[in-house]
Order: sequence, then C-alpha cells, then structure tokens
Amino acid sequence: MRNPCSTTPITFARSSTDCRPRQARASASTAWSCSSPTARAEAQAVRKTHPLIIIAAVAITLFSLVGIGAVLGWIPTSVGNPGAASAPVAQVPEQPAAQPEAAKPAEPKPAVKPRPVVRSEPPRAVAVVPPPPPIVAAICRECAVIEEVREVEKAGQASGAGAVGGAVVGGVIGHQMGGGRGKDVATVLGALGGGLAGNAIEKNAKKTVEYQIVVRYEDGTKGLFIQATPPSWRPGDKVKVINGVIQGRG
Repeated sequence: MRNPCSTTPITFARSSTDCRPRQARASASTAWSCSSPTARAEAQAVRKTHPLIIIAAVAITLFSLVGIGAVLGWIPTSVGNPGAASAPVAQVPEQPAAQPEAAKPAEPKPAVKPRPVVRSEPPRAVAVVPPPPPIVAAICRECAVIEEVREVEKAGQASGAGAVGGAVVGGVIGHQMGGGRGKDVATVLGALGGGLAGNAIEKNAKKTVEYQIVVRYEDGTKGLFIQATPPSWRPGDKVKVINGVIQGRG
C-alpha cells in the first residue's frame, strides 16, 4: 500500500503533535498513521487520554483564570460598587515590624503606712488611790508635859482642946457683962463663941500646905501628883513619870 504522506499534500493542524490530516478527521472509517515513529506515538497517546482527565484539566485551568482575574480586579466581586471596576491595588512593601522596646523596670512605689485604727473605748473608771496614812511616831507612855502647879492649904484636925479653952474664956468674958439674968445669957454666949473660936484657932494652928502638879501625857491623858515641898517644875516643862516620880527629860 502506498504511503499517502509522501504523495498527497495534506494541511496539518496547528498542533505539532497531531499528524492526522483533516480528511481523516471527517472520515471516521479512514484510519492511518504517519510514517514517522514520533508522530505515530503521539497519536496513540492522544487516543489513549481519558475524557475525564481532559475535563478536569479544563476545569482547573478555568478556576485558575477566574482566581487570577479576581485577585487582579478584572472580575467584579460582590463587595463594593457593582458598576465600577475595582482598580488594582498597588502592593505596599511590607515594613519590618517595630521591635518592642525593652520593658523598663517599674519604679518602686513608696510603701504606704497603714493608718492607725481608732477605736472608741468606754471611759475607764480611774482608781482613786487613798493617801498613805500619816506616819505616827511611837507614843512614849512615860513622857508628859507639866500643865499646872497649884498650892493648896489644908486645915488641921481640931482635937477639942481649943474649943474647951475658948468656951472657958468666952464664958468668963460674958459673965462680966450685964447683970442679973443678962449676965447668965452673956456667959452662955461667951462660952459658945469662945469654943468655936478656940476650935478655929486650933485648926489654923495645925493647917498644912500641899502642892498639886497636873501633868498631860502624850496619849492625852492627865495625871495628878501631890507633894508637900514646893516643886521646881513650871507649866510647859517636859518630864517623864517613872514609878510615880516626876523626872526631867534630857
């Protein structure tokens, strides 16, 4: 059989890999191949490609074109004005992010002193301290002070002799007065008067003098001392009484 590629002028398609003539495309019954082995292999590869692969390749190509058009603004999007075409956005060179400054240490805050809590307390009763008792010196039981010195006269005791003598003398004197009955009366009166006078004279002759000394002790009590001789003490003198005898304090 004669090779048609060498005698008949055939117009090939734009694809360099498709060696099939246009007449062969119109007639499905004519099946022939190029005499070149490369063209024959390419024709077999085209016939072996599955239709789904071709559809997938076309879909990927369309999706890529749509994405590029949307990024460059050739295809209007739903955001913005639908009538105006979006202008291409100029890409701004990214600036390096500013480095954060080193955190400065926080200045220490002055410590706040806590305020004292004021509490209201009920007034406390102030305890009244009694004053100390006065120091009392020990009492001297024998110590005393002369308070008074008295001189007292005491009449003597009559023995009756003075009264008898006085009555006799008085009776004699009375008998000499008057006469008769009056003489008797005068004698009696003279005897009575003489007796009284004689008794008084006897007592006066026997009278005694004593000295009473009044002392006041330190405890406030008083004492009385009697002596026959005049004392040498005067009121205000400080003395001691020992065994009933007044003695001076040195």
